[in-house]
Amino acid sequence: MTIRELYQTIEGDYDQAIRTLRMDKLLDKHIRKLAHNGVIERLFDAGDVMDPNELFEAAHAIKGVTANLGLLKLSDAAADITEEFRPGSTRKMSDEEVKERIENIREMYKVTIEGIQRYEETN
Repeated sequence: MTIRELYQTIEGDYDQAIRTLRMDKLLDKHIRKLAHNGVIERLFDAGDVMDPNELFEAAHAIKGVTANLGLLKLSDAAADITEEFRPGSTRKMSDEEVKERIENIREMYKVTIEGIQRYEETN
């Protein structure tokens, strides 16, 4: 499986990622690191206790990492949480809606990581 084929499998935007990282070698290096980036677990843990500061920080970090990797669906989902908990903003979602969105992020992340693992097995 090529890196481009991986992006098709995980519904990522290869062209966006390559514009940011410039080379397949760098893209390969950073996409492989995603599964080991603990920030996603921070988001899940913060969602369990509804910690607004940690939800903002973790979602903001996920938004940036996934946008740079061309994982725009994940980035957009994290952006919703980021804006919901941005300091100084008024909340618009209920806790249940936030938890549903975090669960959606969990599912997208799982599919993404499974795709990356299949990619790693072939390379």
